[in-house]
Amino acid sequence: MKRVLVVGAGQIGQMVAELLVSSGDYVVTVADHSSEALACIASRRHLSTQRLSVTDRPALVDAMQDQYAVLSATPYSLTGEIAKTAHAVGIHYLDLTEDVATTRLVKGLAATSTHALIPQCGLAPGFVSIVAHDLARRFEQIDTLQLRVGALPQYPSNALGYNLTWSTEGVINEYCRPCEAIANGTRVEMPPLEELEHFALNGVQYEAFNTSGGLGSLCETLGGSVRNLNYRTIRYPGHRDAMKLLLQDLRLSERPGILAEVLEHAIPATSQDVVVIFVTAIGLRAGRVWQESFAHNLYPTVLAGKDWTAIQTTTASAICAVLDLLANGKLPAQGLIRQEDIRLDDFLANRFGRAYASSPPVERSVPLRVAGVRDVA
Repeated sequence: MKRVLVVGAGQIGQMVAELLVSSGDYVVTVADHSSEALACIASRRHLSTQRLSVTDRPALVDAMQDQYAVLSATPYSLTGEIAKTAHAVGIHYLDLTEDVATTRLVKGLAATSTHALIPQCGLAPGFVSIVAHDLARRFEQIDTLQLRVGALPQYPSNALGYNLTWSTEGVINEYCRPCEAIANGTRVEMPPLEELEHFALNGVQYEAFNTSGGLGSLCETLGGSVRNLNYRTIRYPGHRDAMKLLLQDLRLSERPGILAEVLEHAIPATSQDVVVIFVTAIGLRAGRVWQESFAHNLYPTVLAGKDWTAIQTTTASAICAVLDLLANGKLPAQGLIRQEDIRLDDFLANRFGRAYASSPPVERSVPLRVAGVRDVA
């Protein structure tokens, strides 16, 4: 059994620990500075908790000793410190960050790493990059790749058309940072909240707009081979205009802490969410202009007698799948591993990755189990 340290006992960290321990192949320690967060995790065989501050470097080094890997499920502002410590200690490192600066830091560390450093192992960036690269390689010449992802409430009830299903701090960061893209063959940075578009999937109307980080490293990987590449976040119509008012007109992008406080006070959380994934590739195939798309909705699940949201399930399953592929020799054990280095078939065949194959919404009383993972109390 492999020993794994999960840093961050929030909603994602809790499910990561549950998935890994329930598989029977991992011994997991969950570390967090919050005693309240750790109290939500019931210690049992092969699962323990540790109160730890990421800013306490000696304690973090000690916690990483004799671990196979460390998984960062912390806010993006803390992830870089975990990466630097993992590099120094010499263990495998995986994170969920969408933050471009943090990923650049990890890339720099990988040049001298003795172990695998794998950033952006979540949904977007993460799984969506695996899908996009798989679609691209099916074309003789790829012209356009469009990545669209959204974590949404199933039943929106406010003017934002939004409920808190993910990190408020992370959402605000995505809405404020420049967005990488390739336009007409040139790598560019686009302003966030722009390039608004509207479309429908399965009879539901959506909008999408620029947000930061969703492309991961695809601009670098596909630069020179694709004419247009972009990522936009999916929301219900009207959301972008409301956020633009708050962030730009009222200048709350300069005071993100206040905006986070306002949103968390006024916007309810929900466990009834849906993750929408829509990736489209256009290019030449057999001499013809061809289009192929990957469209998928994912819904909440139940594991170990506990409800998990769609965003928890997709994010936690993704990083667990990447760890499992690494542990089983499906990925290189040293250096930088990009999400597009992972084969889609390998990911979906993995016991954790198969969670992405489940699409119908589930009643809260009916368990939907992740394939290959034992449901243990």
